[in-house]
Amino acid sequence: MNQQTADDILSVLQAGSITAAAKAMYISQSALSQRIKRAEEDLGTPLLDRGSVPIALTYAGEKYLEAMQRIAGITTTLLNELHEIEEEERGRMRLGISLQRGMQLLPLVIPAFVQRYPRVRIDLMEHGSATLERMLHDGLCDVALITTEPRYTDLKYDLLETEEVVLIASVNSPFAQAHEDQQEVPITAAREERFVSLQQGHSVRAFQDALFHRHQMDPPILLETDSLEAAKRLAAEGAALMLCPNVYVTQSPEVFQQVRCFRVKDISYRRHFYFGHRKDMALTRFMIDFRDLVKEKLRSAAKEAT
Repeated sequence: MNQQTADDILSVLQAGSITAAAKAMYISQSALSQRIKRAEEDLGTPLLDRGSVPIALTYAGEKYLEAMQRIAGITTTLLNELHEIEEEERGRMRLGISLQRGMQLLPLVIPAFVQRYPRVRIDLMEHGSATLERMLHDGLCDVALITTEPRYTDLKYDLLETEEVVLIASVNSPFAQAHEDQQEVPITAAREERFVSLQQGHSVRAFQDALFHRHQMDPPILLETDSLEAAKRLAAEGAALMLCPNVYVTQSPEVFQQVRCFRVKDISYRRHFYFGHRKDMALTRFMIDFRDLVKEKLRSAAKEAT
């Protein structure tokens, strides 16, 4: 058994087929197929159910992957513990974070962390929070910064911050001129306004769609984008209104000065930002310090925004 086979199988499952996985990995389909086939022959049983669409694990494949993921987690934990026994501040941390959060937070945290732990290797995994939460559960990630509602009982969720979704508009827009900054407004006040929207799959988009549906609204959508950064900048330039987590506004000085934020009346929706890890994984000293650095930087950013 080897980790390469486990990684190959995970890539196939995520892509939905061997062909798609090989393309994403920049190798030939035959090379990937042969690697997995050799592993199956060594084990004496198929790991993939090639007749299902999308491709799925056999029962033996499920057990194999579970074992390999546990082995990977145990290996990482052991190596980190051995370094600590020797009082060497070195090791490895598989860190998960979304692209948007990484842009916002890593420049604040990483320089201080690296200065303290120059010999710790960070393997960055950039995915959405739902994917990262599952990766934590599967043992593919050591720690992750995720926005979610806790779903797994085997994970520890350390609350870092609670976010509110607000309505933002350019300070020069008619909507902003008609309302006071930080005023609580009903979403129906923006019934005739144009919106910039995140694409399906974002939690804010799901909230937005439910909110519009509940109030029987169908406002014109200027465009849909996968980039929260692009969306909020379009709103700041006056192209449209946007529903956006408040931290992405208050912690972005170039946007904060250009918009007014409005609390949306009669909603209780909150987004919770966590430092997550498996309960059965003992955090190393540098992982704990990384978590504490994140908390410190978030507190400082929140204080500067008030």
